[in-house]
Amino acid sequence: MTTTATFDPAVFKRTTEQQWQRAAEAWHRWDPVLQTWLGPATELMLDLAHIGPGSRVLDVAAGCGEPGLTAATRVGPTGYVLATDIAAEMLVYADREARQRGLTQFETRVMDGENLDLADGSFDAVLSRVGLIYFPDRTRALAEIRRVLAPGGRISVVVYSTPDRNKFFSIPVSIIRREAQLPPPSPQQPGPFSLGGLGVLEETLRSAGFSEVEVHTVPSPLRLPSAAECVRFERESFGALHQMLSGLPAERQSAVWEEIERELSQFEHDGGFEGPCEMLVGAGTK
Repeated sequence: MTTTATFDPAVFKRTTEQQWQRAAEAWHRWDPVLQTWLGPATELMLDLAHIGPGSRVLDVAAGCGEPGLTAATRVGPTGYVLATDIAAEMLVYADREARQRGLTQFETRVMDGENLDLADGSFDAVLSRVGLIYFPDRTRALAEIRRVLAPGGRISVVVYSTPDRNKFFSIPVSIIRREAQLPPPSPQQPGPFSLGGLGVLEETLRSAGFSEVEVHTVPSPLRLPSAAECVRFERESFGALHQMLSGLPAERQSAVWEEIERELSQFEHDGGFEGPCEMLVGAGTK
């Protein structure tokens, strides 16, 4: 009989913070790849959030600044963007980038997305790009997001769809789970594909009290020079994979990454790599 993992939300959150602290420099360094890869989904997310000049925007799980930095260019000098994350080191890079661009309407604060230290109704839009999937208490996070939205305000999020449509990521996850002897996650456990099933994101937003909910599918292939480069990207930047591998000794981890590269090489064609990826962009109104 298959068992599921015993899940400790507090430990998960603490480990997640530590992993992203360590990955911050790499996540920032890979930003050109991230911008190209996630650009179409990000633009649609900003459009669905109805962000324009003068908007007040909250970015939850903002990482090294995106999509908040792009939102700041949309809101202009009369608007305001607050980028939040539990990993302080990520926000160091966001602050630095905002200063370099002269975006004085952009600010950062270390903050837990499940406990937003912000006034009720203080934002016109709330964004979260591949962040909501990793919240242990997603119901509380969405309640907090709804609380800080002004009446008529918009939530807009980006999440992965299903594993079969995101093999650049699901193949490494599957191999690591097998080699680390990790049991399958429980249905409510956070993870990359936790909101990707048919109708799941829509129902999640509706259950949180949002209306006018819409979900769009965005093909988002990850294009890199080779499978080896994809592995380097994931190995350096993907905190979730490091979290799963943490119980294995270093030499075993290296062997796992070698197997992942061999499996991902199936997506090398015509001198390049194109990893299958599909994003869902969901939005709703308070």
